[in-house]
Amino acid sequence: MINFYQVHKAYRVSGQDIPALQPSDLHIARGEVFGIIGHSGAGKSTLLRLINRLEEPSGGRIEVDGEDVTALDANGLRRFRQRVGMIFQHFNLLSSKTVADNVAMPLKLAGELSRSAIAARVAELLARVGLQDHADKYPAQLSGGQKQRVGIARALATEPKILLCDEATSALDPQTTASVLQLLAEINRELNLTIVLITHEMDVIRRVCDRVAVMDAGSIVESGTVAEVFLHPQHSTSKRFVQEDEQIEEGEQRDDFAHVQGRILRLTFQGEATYAPLLGTVARETGVDYSILAGRIDRIKDTPYGQLTLALTGGDLDAALARFEAADVHLEVLR
Repeated sequence: MINFYQVHKAYRVSGQDIPALQPSDLHIARGEVFGIIGHSGAGKSTLLRLINRLEEPSGGRIEVDGEDVTALDANGLRRFRQRVGMIFQHFNLLSSKTVADNVAMPLKLAGELSRSAIAARVAELLARVGLQDHADKYPAQLSGGQKQRVGIARALATEPKILLCDEATSALDPQTTASVLQLLAEINRELNLTIVLITHEMDVIRRVCDRVAVMDAGSIVESGTVAEVFLHPQHSTSKRFVQEDEQIEEGEQRDDFAHVQGRILRLTFQGEATYAPLLGTVARETGVDYSILAGRIDRIKDTPYGQLTLALTGGDLDAALARFEAADVHLEVLR
C-alpha cells in the first residue's frame, strides 16, 4: 500500500542542510496497522508527514496504492489527500465549531455531497466513535479522549484508504489511551483501513500494531513483526524501548542475577504454548530445580505471550535444555 524507495529529507537551516531522514526503504502492506517508534528527534514525524507530502522529500520516490506521490501536481495532491486521513496529537479541532461541524469540514471542503448527505455522513461517523449525543457541543466541553474521537471521525469523513496517526494518544491518560487504541483496532478490522501510527511508547505498539519500524537519528534501525521486535529486539534502541516498557533500568537485571547460582535461561512463549504446564513437566522429567527470576504474561495485539527468566540447578541440566528446545518455546541461554 505504501512504498518508500530511498526517500530522504533534510531541512535548510541557516544555509545548512540538516538531515531529518536518512535514505530509507519502507514497505507497508494494505490493511495492516504499522507502527513507527522512536524517541524525540528520531525522524518519525517527518517520515509520517512524507506519506501525504505535508513534508516534501529531498529525494527518493514514494508510492501509495500504486501511485507515484512524488510526481503529483497541486491538483493531483489535493485529490490524493482526500484518500488519506490524519489524526493529530493535539486534536487540531476548530474551537468555534460544534463537534458536528468539525467532522463535516472535510466534506464541505470537498464539495461533492449535498447538505443532507453531509448531515447523514456526520451522524454515521459520530455513532461509530460513540459521540452521537455530543454533536452540538463545542470542543471546550469535551474531554481529551472525546476530542480525539472527534479527530478520528473527521479523519474518516472522506472514506480514506489510509489513516495517519501522529502521536494520537500521547496527550491522553492510560485508560483513555486504551479506549482510543481499541477504537482504532476496530476501524482497522471493520474498514480494512491501512493505519500508520507513530509513538514513543512500546505499549501502544504492542496493543494495536501488526508490524513496527524502530527509528533512531533519522534511520530505520530495525523492523519486523511486533512479536519479533518486542520479544527478541536486536538493535540497542529497540532493546531500550522494551526495557522502558518493562520499567527495567539498563543493566539492572544483570546485576540482580550476579549472585544467582545455576544456569540462567529466558523462555519465550507465544499462543497456546503460553499456558502449557512446561516447567513442572521438565522439572519432573529431568530432576532440575528452578527459580523464577523474572516473568510476564500479556498480549501482543490478539496473541498471548509469556517470558520467563529462570535459574536451573541440580538434575540433568542438558536434558532440561533439550526438553525446552523441543517444546514450542524460544530459548535463550543468558548464562
